[in-house]
Amino acid sequence: MPLAIFDLDNTLLDGDSDYLWGRFLARHGVVDGDTYERENERFYREYLAGTLVIQEFLRFSLRPLRDHPRNRMEALRERFMAEIIQPIMLPAARRLIETHKAAGDIPLIITATNAFVTAPIAAHFGVPHLIATLPAESEGVYTGEVEGVPAFREGKVIRLEQWLREHDLDLTGSCFYSDSHNDLPLLERVDRAVAVDPDARLRETAEECGWLIISLRG
Repeated sequence: MPLAIFDLDNTLLDGDSDYLWGRFLARHGVVDGDTYERENERFYREYLAGTLVIQEFLRFSLRPLRDHPRNRMEALRERFMAEIIQPIMLPAARRLIETHKAAGDIPLIITATNAFVTAPIAAHFGVPHLIATLPAESEGVYTGEVEGVPAFREGKVIRLEQWLREHDLDLTGSCFYSDSHNDLPLLERVDRAVAVDPDARLRETAEECGWLIISLRG
């Protein structure tokens, strides 16, 4: 069966869950408000510009999981889902996912945002398969490090290829929906690339390559 692959942030969501999670933690006093907000904003600008150093960002973004009890972070995540994420889950994105399911495609979300944040989001979209950056654990405690390859830029291709081998699948008939030029390595690998409300650099590439450009926000 063909894969229907979806980026998450600013594609299926009308916002960036990683960035919003950082703001949520600052607002609730889990991290130092001013300092954390400033760094969170800097990293987000670097992501948009295509200059993000992913390991530097992940050391920053995974630190709260290391520094606070797991049950507290899970309780905060539940509030985050209800208050912040569910309102920005795009109805058109839900319909698109259901259309692919009805066609017999296998839906898969692939995202650089860590699995602690994104696993509940994938579940709310009804997508059973998720490839996300994995926070490392030791004896059930988050270490603040990353397990394996981050699912970012070329890392998405590496992680997807691992997943395909594990599931005895390939990219025949596959499509990938994304908003970001950071996803060009994977967009160039699938049979059908779709630019969703794309940033300027992705829109330019999509127009040059003749890729479909759609909006899920209309």
